Amino acid sequence: MPADANPYGDIFGGWLMSQMDMAAGLLASRHSKGRAVTIAVEGMKFHAPVAIGDEVSVYATLTAVGRTSMTIEVEAWRRGRHVEEQCRVTQARFVFVAIDEQRRPRAVGGDRVGAPG
Repeated sequence: MPADANPYGDIFGGWLMSQMDMAAGLLASRHSKGRAVTIAVEGMKFHAPVAIGDEVSVYATLTAVGRTSMTIEVEAWRRGRHVEEQCRVTQARFVFVAIDEQRRPRAVGGDRVGAPG
């Protein structure tokens, strides 16, 4: 929407980053079976602009799980309103920590990615 764009009609990077953080947060909370918080964003790269009116899709993949932390790779893709061609516009690595009711780190629930058996 225009409120999320600069005067040239390109979407603010911060808006796009917040969408990516929300997608990663959903995956982190689902995997940890509870509350999880962002502790780091690494390797944020903007490959192409997103224009007002573009459709944006965000994809998150859990790539590593520690005792309390989860690493999630996130990509954002854009598609023009009347075309089928898509373009990757942004990528980053988000790190989350599972927390308890007192906001202290807790063990991650679920199976560990890459762990045997």
